[in-house]
Amino acid sequence: QVQLVESGGGSVQAGGSLRLSCAASSTTYSTYVTYAMGWFRQAPGKEREGVGAIDSDGSTNYADSVLGRFTISKDNTKNILYLHMNNLEPEDTAMYYCAAAPVSGPLMLGPPYRVDYYDFWGQGTQVTVSS
Repeated sequence: QVQLVESGGGSVQAGGSLRLSCAASSTTYSTYVTYAMGWFRQAPGKEREGVGAIDSDGSTNYADSVLGRFTISKDNTKNILYLHMNNLEPEDTAMYYCAAAPVSGPLMLGPPYRVDYYDFWGQGTQVTVSS
């Protein structure tokens, strides 16, 4: 089992920055060493969409809507996943979720980012961007 806990959300003005964290705990091994990890977001009335992903080897990829503004990184020793968000826009307002998948490979890097590829999810952290 893997438990994921997001933090770092908040309210910022357009053009601002936030860093989200996702702490993972596993009873078996270091989650981020062997799992693919993804960040998703869901705005009210909309479907959950993938923001980006990082594979077990550290490779990353991003949705077009955040490319150049968001960066995913991880600390394997601390089992923490990060989402660095810069130049935030009101359209980025959403609940942000991290997710873990016990697989790796180019398919996980997307896009597209399929919700059903991921077995474990955090509870989410809210990001609100005002204009």
